[in-house]
Amino acid sequence: MNFNRGKQNLFSQPGSWWAGLLALFLVTPLFGQPSAAARDSTVERITLEEGTVLVGYVVQEDAGTIQFVTLSGMTLEVEKRQIRKREQLSGKMIQGRFWRDDPNSTRLFFGPTARPLKAGQGYFSVIQIFFPFAAVGVTDFIAIGGGVSLIPGVSSQLVYLAPKITPVSTEEFSLSGGVLYLALPDNEEDAGIAYGVSSFGSSNSSLSFGLGWGFSGDDFADKPIIYMGGELRISPAMKLLSENWFIPDSDVDFTSFGVRFFGEHLAADIALVYPLGADTKGFPFFPLVGFAYNFTPPANK
Repeated sequence: MNFNRGKQNLFSQPGSWWAGLLALFLVTPLFGQPSAAARDSTVERITLEEGTVLVGYVVQEDAGTIQFVTLSGMTLEVEKRQIRKREQLSGKMIQGRFWRDDPNSTRLFFGPTARPLKAGQGYFSVIQIFFPFAAVGVTDFIAIGGGVSLIPGVSSQLVYLAPKITPVSTEEFSLSGGVLYLALPDNEEDAGIAYGVSSFGSSNSSLSFGLGWGFSGDDFADKPIIYMGGELRISPAMKLLSENWFIPDSDVDFTSFGVRFFGEHLAADIALVYPLGADTKGFPFFPLVGFAYNFTPPANK
């Protein structure tokens, strides 16, 4: 694949697919929007002393018993002395089905959203097999992450550190800033990107925009990298994602589109990355694969 053709501005390309993708995120409503009653329902998992596990929500509770409705619609009266463990699950009831929250909502494929890790929350992820990363919420608005590359045959590995602060965080809008700090092998001056990013919407349907200034040593770039991305939930366990990087004074920008599959703790991303403005030959996309495991247990009650 050759990157020798002059860069074309993404927004000047007639009929380019980015416009359709942006329209998808802007005008497509979330499949199965929850009703007001569903939004008020807290989904819980109850483990009884004999080992039975019930998932649903509480409709009535007193000192000795709870009235519990399972996700299948069965109503049970459970004595509290029979309960071994009671956990609140992260998600919502939508049209009679439990839509679990995305455990990896603080990131798209590689770049961050503005949503924070709460205190004690954390994850371990791997991108393209060779780049592991771990992060943890120190407080509700400060997180720290980092890792070391595992590239075979390389004696000096890349070390990276990524602190992030989120001073503004609501259900529909978040604003954060951070640094991706890179210790480059055999390089006396370290490098990285200082960035700010905002996210509009929930983790089910949102757009993220950011600006990042690259630096090397004490020198910062005059022009920022532009970062745009979006996510759209299409089922209880899958969402569509797009992540796009527009680099000033570069012949090539990068755009991507893919899917995320997720459960209670694990998220798996599969994407295709297209080098915009490149003179491509053969298959024009690079594959991108990532996995993340959220190691924070559900909240106990």
